[in-house]
Amino acid sequence: MIDPKTKRKDVPEEFTWNLKDLFESDEAWFLEFESLKNMTGRITAFQGRLGGDAGTLLSYFRLYDEMERRISRLFGYASCKADEDQSDSARLDMRSKAMSAIVVISSAGAFSTPEIMAIPEETLNRFYQEEPQLEEYRRSLYQIRRRKAHILSPAEEKLLAAAGEMAGAPGQVRSIFGNADLTFPDVADGRGEMHTLTNGSLVPLLESSDRTLRKNAFEAYYARCGEFRNTSAALLDAQFKQLRFFASARGYATTLEASLDETEVPVPVYLSLIDAVHANLGKMYRYVSLRKKWLGVDELHMYDVYTPIVSEAARTISFEEAKATTLEALAVLGEDYVDMLKEAYENRWIDVYENAGKRSGAYSSGVKDPHPYVLLNHKDTLDSMFTLAHEMGHTLHSCYSHRNQPPSTSDYVIFVAEVASTCNEILLMRWLLERTTDKKERAYLINHFLDSFKGTVFRQTMFAEFELAMGRMAEAGEALTADVLCKKYKELNELYFGPDMVSDDEIALEWARIPHFYYNYYVFQYATSFCAAVAIADRILAEGESFVKDYKKFLSGGSSTDPISLLKIAGVDMQTPEPVHAALKLFGELVEELEKLS
Repeated sequence: MIDPKTKRKDVPEEFTWNLKDLFESDEAWFLEFESLKNMTGRITAFQGRLGGDAGTLLSYFRLYDEMERRISRLFGYASCKADEDQSDSARLDMRSKAMSAIVVISSAGAFSTPEIMAIPEETLNRFYQEEPQLEEYRRSLYQIRRRKAHILSPAEEKLLAAAGEMAGAPGQVRSIFGNADLTFPDVADGRGEMHTLTNGSLVPLLESSDRTLRKNAFEAYYARCGEFRNTSAALLDAQFKQLRFFASARGYATTLEASLDETEVPVPVYLSLIDAVHANLGKMYRYVSLRKKWLGVDELHMYDVYTPIVSEAARTISFEEAKATTLEALAVLGEDYVDMLKEAYENRWIDVYENAGKRSGAYSSGVKDPHPYVLLNHKDTLDSMFTLAHEMGHTLHSCYSHRNQPPSTSDYVIFVAEVASTCNEILLMRWLLERTTDKKERAYLINHFLDSFKGTVFRQTMFAEFELAMGRMAEAGEALTADVLCKKYKELNELYFGPDMVSDDEIALEWARIPHFYYNYYVFQYATSFCAAVAIADRILAEGESFVKDYKKFLSGGSSTDPISLLKIAGVDMQTPEPVHAALKLFGELVEELEKLS
């Protein structure tokens, strides 16, 4: 590990991503940025012509593929550079320029959707006959035309496209504020030793066995957030105002409906998840009660929910060990999968450790060509090893999709985005559990697995319910003030954690540190994906290579069909509540096993 306060320029190269795979230098990036300005003229040259003949329509889609590939590389490089140190104004300016280029190019092509919508069905069918290569874009054409009721005139579409940069402002401001400007005081542990508190270090500090350190970190973090509670609330209010504006402009009844329709997910799937989790909250309460018992505390507080309840089994796991273990645990997915993992590890696709100003959390970027990049803030813990497995699941999902689908269908949608990542986590957990007979270590691992359930199914569903409430309040014309948000959030926290948990006043502010509330009803998919992944991982381990082939068809599917149908290839039907109930049945069984180990 390196010190989180280390300046970016002092981080050893082997722990940084190699962005030269995208551009050799910033100078090369700026040359491409200038070159992309010519794209607008090439795009607008097609205006008024898309319905004329099959060849012209095909040529437009080929140009669009080129545009997406180049924009992906341009924005990917600038975004990664900015995330290395969000206090670096030059890097932030590059990302801003890239975003502006996206908006300009998108605006230039705003005419295409109305023109494609206007092509008569019989004409389009004739185009497919006249130009067989157009078949590659049948799915894309369907995706455009299926939303006919929500597509506006060319002038209106151009206006909405131009508003895109403004609409992203709340999330961008929140990211810069939270990661670069918002700082925290150092906090003391039970022995009086001081520890660095950052966005990235909060959860590792809350995992500590030192309860004084946990309490001090928790209180200091939220005290600082409380100083800016009104600013944070204003940003969320602005976020939902822009969602409401775009939903209304396109004729959707709600912001939820507008967001889910983009990825063909029926609204009942979202609502069914909340109902199914509510029906299983008793299992969560049982786990909370068990955690209270194992920790031996009179009161269980919110700063007690991350620490392992069998702390003696915790150990340091270096990044090198984490890589080696994930390679072994995921070998069940086949030689080609492992080879791609090795390629990522050996060729520096990953930015490993936290440094001063670096974006918090972890992600796998959406860069298509030549490969995705992974941002980590590795802490040499078990949780960090699971984060590595998780992000590599995203990365290899992208690799399979991009290598097996044409550009037009190579991007998988958000609803299935968390399945491969969570499946990797579950396979890693199963692998670790199979290799231990020590009761304390087994209890530690089961607790970690239960914490994954808690954090991904229960907690993300709580977030989803909070997001649903924010959307409904915004649609009713109610301002999302700090007081309103804190009241609702604390009510939900009390509901989801139950009577044995003290919902400390500070937790009412947790909404202020959740970046996913700026991702447009994203979080529920962590929960649905986790439940789907439980079913898939069980079949991989039970059926082996025969089912792995089906799973890789899913990984290779991109957006070649709707996400519900893609999951059915892997044997999961998310239109029913059964996968959620089945996953939470396993949660209950693991709680019971942990009770027996106590």
